[in-house]
Amino acid sequence: MSLLEIRDLHAHYDKSHVLTGVNLQLEAGEIVAVLGRNGSGRSTMLKTIVGLVIPSAGSVRLDGQELAGQAAYRIVRAGIAYVPEERLVFDNLTVEENLAIGAQTRTGVRSDWTVDQMYAYFPQLQDRCNTKSGNLSGGEQQMLTLCRSLLGQPKVLMIDEPTEGLAPKIVEHLVDVMLDINKRGVAIILVEQKMTIALRIAHRCLIMGRGQLVFEGTPAQLRQDADVRRNWLEVS
Repeated sequence: MSLLEIRDLHAHYDKSHVLTGVNLQLEAGEIVAVLGRNGSGRSTMLKTIVGLVIPSAGSVRLDGQELAGQAAYRIVRAGIAYVPEERLVFDNLTVEENLAIGAQTRTGVRSDWTVDQMYAYFPQLQDRCNTKSGNLSGGEQQMLTLCRSLLGQPKVLMIDEPTEGLAPKIVEHLVDVMLDINKRGVAIILVEQKMTIALRIAHRCLIMGRGQLVFEGTPAQLRQDADVRRNWLEVS
């Protein structure tokens, strides 16, 4: 049994059929990168898995436990964390208060992640621990959202476009942090527009198109398949 199993997942926005039967498996300790053009359904897939979009059909199982259709807070407590592209920090709360909101202990699960470890990843957050998060830079807000999600002690971390709009130096540091998080036992689903980053850190690459997964393979296989890249990734 895989850590996370998605079977025939469908989702709608009103009459628009956005996910049209997604099947995905994520193994423990794995990084899976999800690539695709804008509008392919990647972000909607993450939101549906975590319960922010209610699936119209399909199954979401974490360690065999069915989660599809449950409230988002229950899915998060079960062990799936979500870092949205929009970051969504609590603007009027300080960095420290945002982290306190993220901290929770799942029943029977030890606390592998602490605030001190978050500050070790991102010392600038500790320097600004009493600053309201709305006054942080975009990169600092991305760091804060990632840390807040980790403090929920997840088994699976889903990250949506973490490098979008960030300076190259910050991107490099985020990549290093994601790799370290994975080495410490957290499986990652990474939605990423920059193929070079996905190919660098992922164990497997998936491509979404028209609400479905249209390619699955290793980074090496994706590098070698020019037709797949041209048909599903490149913008003409």
